[in-house]
Amino acid sequence: MRPVVLAVAITGSVPRKADNPAVPITVAEQVESTHEAFEAGASLVHIHVRNPDETPSSDPELFKGVMEGVRRHCPGIIVQFSTGGRGRDPSARGSALYLRPEMASLSTGSVNFPTIIYENPPSLIDELATSMKQHGVRPEIEIFDLSMIHGARLLVDRGIIDHRPHVQFVLGVKNALPAQEHLLDILLAELRRQLPEATWTAAGIGRYQSEVMEWALRRGADGVRTGLEDNIRVTRSQLAKSNAELVSLATEKLTCHDARPARAEEARRMLSVAPC
Repeated sequence: MRPVVLAVAITGSVPRKADNPAVPITVAEQVESTHEAFEAGASLVHIHVRNPDETPSSDPELFKGVMEGVRRHCPGIIVQFSTGGRGRDPSARGSALYLRPEMASLSTGSVNFPTIIYENPPSLIDELATSMKQHGVRPEIEIFDLSMIHGARLLVDRGIIDHRPHVQFVLGVKNALPAQEHLLDILLAELRRQLPEATWTAAGIGRYQSEVMEWALRRGADGVRTGLEDNIRVTRSQLAKSNAELVSLATEKLTCHDARPARAEEARRMLSVAPC
């Protein structure tokens, strides 16, 4: 069975306890939820942090608290910080990179979201990518639009990121790329033309989470993503009990494709992340 990196996006910046009580908000909740997901098979955790009122935060101390707890309880797991912009001051989006998580998300262009423009001007992209390079943080390129593949190619050509980035296609965000299978083929074909050595994964938002995972696995993706950030339900009428439950469901889907969750050390090799 081939190994696949199973990423869990535990919190995000949108879902609240009122939407699903299982969404982990505090540092302690995030560490506990990550540990449960790690035990269920996750080898990468994508981290956002929240203020006490559940709004998005960029506080480096919160990122530090989650990272230290996760590293203590989940040996070898890849820690990935979000530098996403929903509800965060652009000038603070990279403020925790000095803590040197193994990875961080990096969007290489702007796109419409349900109620806002997710703004990533070239100057901010350069600033975040340069900071990641300086601190030895490996970027995960977040692709919400075809042009972002070319934005990543420009960073490679300028030597800011290497020629083998890890890329995530995001499908199903309202006003951005819809979750349609033929669009994944278009994106993947362009990625292979522009960045042939890139590793890749795909994330489906909301009810599309399982479907997009299926499409990715059929195409030999290096990773898949699940978690309460993207989807708070297991069925239309049933909330997910935890991130671990979503990871367990993803593991079942991997098995159907003769795949298994990569162990932490395998995930690090696959994504060119430094060993522990």
